[in-house]
Amino acid sequence: MVDVRHVYVGTSSNEETVSIEQCCIFRGSFVKLNARTGKILWRIYMLPDNFGHRGEYAGAAIWGSSPSIDIYRNHVYIATGNLYSAPKNVRDCQERQNNRTNMPTTDECVEPENHSDSIIALDLDTGKIKWFNQLGGYDVWFFACNNVSNPKCPPGPNLGADFAAAPMMLTTYVDGIKRDLAVAVQKSGFAWALDRDNGKLIWSTERYLQCLSYENSLEAGPGGLTGGGTWGAATDKKRVYTNIANSDRKNFTLQPSIKVTTAGGWVAMDSKSGRLLWSTADPSNGTANGPVTVANGVVIGGSTFRQGPMYAMNAMTGEILWSYKTGATIYGGASVSNGCIYFGHGYKVSVGLSDPGFTAGNSLFAFCVA
Repeated sequence: MVDVRHVYVGTSSNEETVSIEQCCIFRGSFVKLNARTGKILWRIYMLPDNFGHRGEYAGAAIWGSSPSIDIYRNHVYIATGNLYSAPKNVRDCQERQNNRTNMPTTDECVEPENHSDSIIALDLDTGKIKWFNQLGGYDVWFFACNNVSNPKCPPGPNLGADFAAAPMMLTTYVDGIKRDLAVAVQKSGFAWALDRDNGKLIWSTERYLQCLSYENSLEAGPGGLTGGGTWGAATDKKRVYTNIANSDRKNFTLQPSIKVTTAGGWVAMDSKSGRLLWSTADPSNGTANGPVTVANGVVIGGSTFRQGPMYAMNAMTGEILWSYKTGATIYGGASVSNGCIYFGHGYKVSVGLSDPGFTAGNSLFAFCVA
């Protein structure tokens, strides 16, 4: 994110891909720089200092999209990812918690300075944390420990509750009261709306049967290794829209019907309450990893299916109005300007390398209203 004089940058790491023996020392941070000189004006870390020692706090990357800046409050809003590792006392705490028959009312294994899986407001001038809300609980994961049965790996559960995009800012009326909200969707498939003044929860799509359990919960859609909601939601102030990648191919119940798909799709929620309004499945049965765009009553989203379809949907109903097969996987989003939409295709890197359904491409497309 760039303003007239400053650049705001979140940091992430490829450490999540290293071996069990090498993992991990990286700590996510957020930085403000002078746009002209590149001088770092302030940096704030999301985790306590590990002093370069493995087996302590690591992770909490800030990735996925640009932050949101609230000039009136002098805040910048960010969201963070999961832990890569945690200290022994936290791991031991989780082992004890896993063996309990009655869950505690709060997650005893989340320490106050652990800002993983969090939505955070920072002071624009100093970087000081003004408020935070930790929304993922204990969530330690890296690729080498995707199989948590390995005795060298930290205990589960590995919820995949990191935020893959920064919060959006929107203003709406909740029970007749004007509310300025910061809204974000997690890879877990849950959406959260917080008060921009203090971080208080205004609404969410989650309904826990008991704390720390996703049983009997209501998500925007299923979570997964790469989502859930990922890379960026969108809003027109009336509704909040998100992709649901459904990378793990779970059963995804489409609202307001009772139809079920294992494909990815797109979801709309009421901005006042988080109530699910509609869900539309990817007709090509692909996953829907790319961010969504909304403009002029139309929601735009792409599919990872090998033929690369892009879809335009009615923002009120989710009905598909238009589609086009580009010939290669769509993993990114669309830009809208002056009556035209622009997007590229092709994704055969990172997670695309291990998925035979993802295809490469290097074309840019533009479609304009005649």
